[in-house]
Amino acid sequence: LVTLHPLWKRIGYERLEKPVAAVERVTKGFLFDCQMCGQCALSSTGMSCSMNCPKNLRNGPCGGVRSNGNCEVKPEMRCVWVEAFEGSERMVGGDNAIRVVQIAVDRRLEGRSSWLKVAREKGTAVEAALEKL
Repeated sequence: LVTLHPLWKRIGYERLEKPVAAVERVTKGFLFDCQMCGQCALSSTGMSCSMNCPKNLRNGPCGGVRSNGNCEVKPEMRCVWVEAFEGSERMVGGDNAIRVVQIAVDRRLEGRSSWLKVAREKGTAVEAALEKL
């Protein structure tokens, strides 16, 4: 997506928001039970959407994980953070990524595409670096 930054910029990121967010919602919803927070941290949480935590915790378990690995709030549900730690162990570099503290969720971005957000941020950074040359 970052490679397409010049095209996205020309079309307009705001104009692309709805169609790209719709594709992202379906894809990530199916694969990761994504909640579309707009600030995806899947690569830092073992491909487990931390927004599925009933307490919406983004930086690890609450301390109420049951002995069987299930959630204290929803006993029938496996703790999102147990899943995250197990997933991160299977990812290259995941054991380090999960230790990175995530910033608080900006609720204004809910439902928006994190794919476009990353493409815009990285594309703009590349443009700025090229201008300095």
